[in-house]
Amino acid sequence: MKKDYLGAWERCLTVIKEHVNNQTFKTWFEPIKAVKLAAEILTIEVPNKFFYEWLEENHLQVLKLALTEVLGKGGRLEYRFKVESHQNGTPQKHSDDELEDAIGVSPDQIQNPFVIPGIKRVKFSPQLNTAYRLDNYIEGDCNTLARSAGKAIANKPGETAFNPLFIYGDVGLGKTHLAQAIGNEVISSHPNKNVLYVSTEKFTNQLIQSIRNGSVNDFVNFYQLVDVLIVDDIQFLSEKQKTQEIFFNIFNHLKHCGKQIILTSDCAPNEMKGVQDRLLSRFKWGLEADLHRPDLETRIAIMEAKMSQEKIEVPRDVSHYICMHVKNNVRELEGILIQLIAQATLNQRAIDMTLAREVIQRFNNNDNREITVDLIKEMVAEHYNIPVDKLGSKTRKQDVALARHLSIYFSKEYTKNSLKSIGKYFGGRDHSTILHSCKTIKDRMDTDVAFKDTVANLEKRMQLNLA
Repeated sequence: MKKDYLGAWERCLTVIKEHVNNQTFKTWFEPIKAVKLAAEILTIEVPNKFFYEWLEENHLQVLKLALTEVLGKGGRLEYRFKVESHQNGTPQKHSDDELEDAIGVSPDQIQNPFVIPGIKRVKFSPQLNTAYRLDNYIEGDCNTLARSAGKAIANKPGETAFNPLFIYGDVGLGKTHLAQAIGNEVISSHPNKNVLYVSTEKFTNQLIQSIRNGSVNDFVNFYQLVDVLIVDDIQFLSEKQKTQEIFFNIFNHLKHCGKQIILTSDCAPNEMKGVQDRLLSRFKWGLEADLHRPDLETRIAIMEAKMSQEKIEVPRDVSHYICMHVKNNVRELEGILIQLIAQATLNQRAIDMTLAREVIQRFNNNDNREITVDLIKEMVAEHYNIPVDKLGSKTRKQDVALARHLSIYFSKEYTKNSLKSIGKYFGGRDHSTILHSCKTIKDRMDTDVAFKDTVANLEKRMQLNLA
């Protein structure tokens, strides 16, 4: 009988392997163990309930296909959960109920997802850049509300009405700087507080790894120990249903316990797509603070603060000239200053208006030659021999859909545009559609060598455009 169920599952795995890519197979199917075969019912053991739900939601069709081929049309799967207990090292079986809560678990018994396996356990690390501080985050009309709320939170984390603090705005406006600056201020004022910064992408990757390892309890427990949780680019939760469920539970626990939550996004909660309504409603519980492009006075103040910080001397007329001509965001302003200093140092030239004009002109020329969404659309449309306007249409013809997915993928990878902005170039598509297109292209590159070569060749053409 043992050989029957092991053999049946091995044959199922052979079928499955033909229909999924290598990474998917290793992550979601290799950890499964067959435990019983009764008639046409195959019982398999998965690490936990979350692993089971992920399989049912994302890989149900391939499982059905494999069962049908191996056991016939009446073939069925039954699941058994197995979670490792990190207290005594013995396996425990769980029913379909929710996994155990984290309350009351000793921190010493919880795996830290930020510690690399094999390296000696280190003190709780906030994962913050100490260069980001409130005293070097220049206040202006563009960010007054967000900075003031951040200062209040730093003084009394979790005790203000600004919980969560939801900071949103376009790229390069200082969302990450402000969020991390609040965290650093909390550590300075409240050294006993556990502060943690994490990107949404890292949070998701950690969760997937914990599901695979059967350590979701540890993952949830760890995040429930945090006093101030800062999550960057929360918009990337879009369409990640299981990640949203876990984050929802962590969010509720932290909020209930009076812990502080700070989130950043490139759009307001009511503009986010592919995120559960119950989660969006919680994002709105506290304060939504948007960041705008800095006005001239704020840009000048930022420039002077940067020069002081780096101990750089630039004539006032030169710094004002730069601030008048660089208007989009702080990141570009800092880039121009770096170029100015580099040109002056390498070419042994004085920092004056002549040099400033040359640097600004060079910046503008480079900016004009950068990869744009329009350039990408033209290049991809030409490659697939279709009209450019088809990429923004609603047609689902296979060649047009592939070209659209690829154009969106390149736009996200090679331009500075936000997801919302990219969507406008393709017929007003939303966040979730943009992310779906990117995933479609990445998945196809994993399984189709010829297509991967096509993508590489198009990337070379884009780079040549900048030469």
